[in-house]
Amino acid sequence: MNTELSRPSKQNLDVITLGGGCFWCTEAVFHIVQGVVKVEPGYAGGNIENPTYEQVTTGNTGHAEVVQITFDSNLISVTEILEIFFATHDPTTLNRQGADVGTQYRSVIFFHTAQQRRAAERLIEEINNAHLWKGSIVTELQPFKAVYSAEEYHVNYYAQHKTQPYCRVVIDPKMQKLRKRFKDKLKTP
Repeated sequence: MNTELSRPSKQNLDVITLGGGCFWCTEAVFHIVQGVVKVEPGYAGGNIENPTYEQVTTGNTGHAEVVQITFDSNLISVTEILEIFFATHDPTTLNRQGADVGTQYRSVIFFHTAQQRRAAERLIEEINNAHLWKGSIVTELQPFKAVYSAEEYHVNYYAQHKTQPYCRVVIDPKMQKLRKRFKDKLKTP
């Protein structure tokens, strides 16, 4: 069988920027999703250019820790990306994810297109109407303006530090949930 015929002949790349708490967690999740080409941790939504991690962690810059996801929309839709996003963090807690507290850990979607915004609005309405969470979704929807790359030591953090306590206690359960709920959407090892 010629497998080349069953694959799309050309990638249709799209980009979305998501904040779901600590970017180490969100980056780890999307690294193993089929159709995701690149995941880059960074900072978005703030009031200064090129912030450092130390500046962002004060909560005074207005930035959120985010990942910028480049994906092939021939292989995964923006709605599927968002379904994974909403299932792997708590979108009902304002400015926090577990013990990570502050506006830098807020749940936020920086949409790059009107289609992404509409997809997010529809999905938020569906999730709220289905009462999948105890509370209502507080995820912010903001138009994308800029993202500033995180320092190199944040890139691929989980893959390089799986035995660290934060990775084992916070990220491992997210990865287990992802593998259980979205196993058909994951890259084969």
